[in-house]
Amino acid sequence: MSKTIAVFFGGNSNEHEISIITGMLCVNLLRGAEQDVLPVYLTRENELYVGEMRAVTDFKAPSKKWKKVRFYSGGVETERGKKFPVDVALNCCHGGEGEDGTLSALFRWYGLKSASPDAALSAVFMDKTLTKSMARGLGLPVLDGATVKEGEGVRNLPFSYPVIVKPARLGSSIGIKVAENEEELDAALSLAFTLDRSALIEPYVREKRDLNCAACRMDGKIVLSQVEEVFSRDDILSFREKYESGDEKRSQIPADIPENIAHIVQNCTKTLYESFHAKGVVRADFLLVGDEVYFNELNTVPGSLACYLFGNSLTDAKQFLLSLIEEGKKQEPPKRVLTTGILESSVFTGKGGKRRI
Repeated sequence: MSKTIAVFFGGNSNEHEISIITGMLCVNLLRGAEQDVLPVYLTRENELYVGEMRAVTDFKAPSKKWKKVRFYSGGVETERGKKFPVDVALNCCHGGEGEDGTLSALFRWYGLKSASPDAALSAVFMDKTLTKSMARGLGLPVLDGATVKEGEGVRNLPFSYPVIVKPARLGSSIGIKVAENEEELDAALSLAFTLDRSALIEPYVREKRDLNCAACRMDGKIVLSQVEEVFSRDDILSFREKYESGDEKRSQIPADIPENIAHIVQNCTKTLYESFHAKGVVRADFLLVGDEVYFNELNTVPGSLACYLFGNSLTDAKQFLLSLIEEGKKQEPPKRVLTTGILESSVFTGKGGKRRI
């Protein structure tokens, strides 16, 4: 049986539909590059299906011909045992268990090589509170922040209004609100807690610019994209502006910023990627306030897998994905696992008396 590139997308997430768009983009780009591609769709219940999937419109009414599959060692298989060996997996699941490290851990558990970030990196940077702690530990500049868990009250914020409230583990600007006073803060937290169990509160900076930079590994070397500036007419870069703004100019690549600012953004992105021995593609987001750069968050499954940051054409995007796939196929041999032999001794047989574990 031939092995394939398995592209995973969907999942139990507020970004389910966006994940389908990213997934089908990658599926069709790889098909266009004459690759053997297996689309693996995760429903909102995280059930896995394979079948004829060609366009985003196929998911308005899922086909009854699709086959439910499960993982086995080396691939996925149907309930009747039809196996689909996987040469390398590509994760296109935004948010939820697709991006928080759960899916990455399953790849590792079942021995699937992956062209995407691993479980540890995904888990840490899915949580905005952990993200801020990790960034500080690496010496990266971040804004102040306060974490509030559901059921807790807000006591003595270390900064003044206005503030911005973010569900701690969501993406695509979903559930984010700006609060000008205590009443608005309570309303913003109520919204956040309908979507998540904790929220991050930060000072809101009106005069700021949104910058992005992506990183990946190709031929064993870290490659950085140009810096992108993303535009917004609202208080925050909203879901609507990200995905529903039509022909409006949403970004500029490269960003019109001083060279030293671009270097700071790229160096911070490289520090994050290098420090966590990352693989696959990630996108780091920053705020530019005056001449100061602040790291904001790291996306381990960025929209469109950040293809557009590494080229201007579909041909460039195909080559970018192929490079990710080739890098993902490389896998270091496992380290030696020791067997202690302690079960073969008399220590726990009762002959030598009780022993503490």
